[in-house]
Amino acid sequence: MGVEIPIASQYRVSVAIPLQISYPVARMSERQNQFSPGRPASLEVRRRASLLLMSLALLANGLRPALSEATPPPIVAATDAATGPTIQLDYARDQSPGNPVASFMYFVPLISPEPVSSSTSPGSTQAARVLSARRKDTVDSFVVTCEFEFTGNGSQQSILDLAPTVRRNDRELRAGGSTGRLLSSITVNGSCRGTVEVEGTVSNNVETVREVGLRFNAHRTASPVSIGLCEIRYHEGEFRRVNEIVARVNTLTFRRGPGPPKMEVTVASVKNKAAGDGLWQNLKGSVKGLAANLLIDPLTVEAVGHRAMLDFGGALISGAATFTFPCATNLISNSSTSTNVGPARISSPRRSETVTR
Repeated sequence: MGVEIPIASQYRVSVAIPLQISYPVARMSERQNQFSPGRPASLEVRRRASLLLMSLALLANGLRPALSEATPPPIVAATDAATGPTIQLDYARDQSPGNPVASFMYFVPLISPEPVSSSTSPGSTQAARVLSARRKDTVDSFVVTCEFEFTGNGSQQSILDLAPTVRRNDRELRAGGSTGRLLSSITVNGSCRGTVEVEGTVSNNVETVREVGLRFNAHRTASPVSIGLCEIRYHEGEFRRVNEIVARVNTLTFRRGPGPPKMEVTVASVKNKAAGDGLWQNLKGSVKGLAANLLIDPLTVEAVGHRAMLDFGGALISGAATFTFPCATNLISNSSTSTNVGPARISSPRRSETVTR
């Protein structure tokens, strides 16, 4: 008789158990039950078989980690000697606690052309987890869709230091010019369900990632990601932020192609920074968001961040267990004094000036 025992979800063990067992033992008939005299042999065989099964099940629990460690999943190596955070791509295995949202959003300082300070709200319980992956293939292309979630309460914010931009445009600003729309912040406030969609091509059995898109409003949930935009002008002896708006972001897309690296943005709504959060304000913001999607040009981003996002897509299509970001050299340490905390002070060629919000 063969018995199949489930040891783990991916391992099964078959144990052959003979139906007739007789052992020659001194002073005992070969037909007599050697385990429990007087007990029918068939019942004793069943008892011994049950004990064997129980022992194997207990052994299986002890072997499971060892079996997993014997074939570790692939790990994507960092592209630089100094690295950024490593995020787990565990696809909800073993109910992983996930990654800090700041680690998942580490691409922000990588793509930013300006210094960035990152902060997490006190007591935040936010976490990011990759939940699943689905793949579709054709002869020469593929699409992989990975679902992720942000859980917990709190917020994570990346603030861009605009002082270098002011210094580079000092003369034009003093002459009455404007910087045009500048990205000033990216904030994740709350939870959501989202997807990462990776598209690519296959040639000579080599897969190349062509596009990585992050969607933060999957399953009709509102996106928790917003960006701050502003202009800077010189007025009454000060550099001032003007026309500040907040846009709720639905998608961020990175494409491989010729020319400077770009990030495409689509938004759900656009509101003035001082606007309220009422129904009417949100309705007007949604209408503005639809119009803004027709007008927003792709943003030029740093090559290292653009490449990191394509590499992130490569980790997802390969089924890697982790992905390590390269080091963001323009990330301002939390212990440093950020020029975006409070009025941003810069050193102009003539004297110290203040960028006033």
